[in-house]
Amino acid sequence: MRYLGVALLTALLSSSVSAAEAFTVQLEMKDGELIPNTLTVPANTRIRIEVHNSGSSPAEFESTQLRKEKVLAPGAKSVVVIARLRPGQYSFFDDFHLDHPRGLVIAE
Repeated sequence: MRYLGVALLTALLSSSVSAAEAFTVQLEMKDGELIPNTLTVPANTRIRIEVHNSGSSPAEFESTQLRKEKVLAPGAKSVVVIARLRPGQYSFFDDFHLDHPRGLVIAE
């Protein structure tokens, strides 16, 4: 039983360290507007994008290049976690507002 407790504690500490290694950025989605529309992040680092839909309609963070989708109801908040990115540019958009400009994640 003692070994189970040690294993559980080790697992919890490991997950805390992993979360600490992620680089966090904020993204606001407001009825098709992406604020900011460019997210600059370090390359080769896990990325956490904290997304808040401050608009009055649903929003969907989507990126085919990053293979991520996240639907948010009006007023909702969520997190999109992205594996380590190679240096480069990766586009994203609000799939519910395709008539608005796309956003860009720049890993450098």
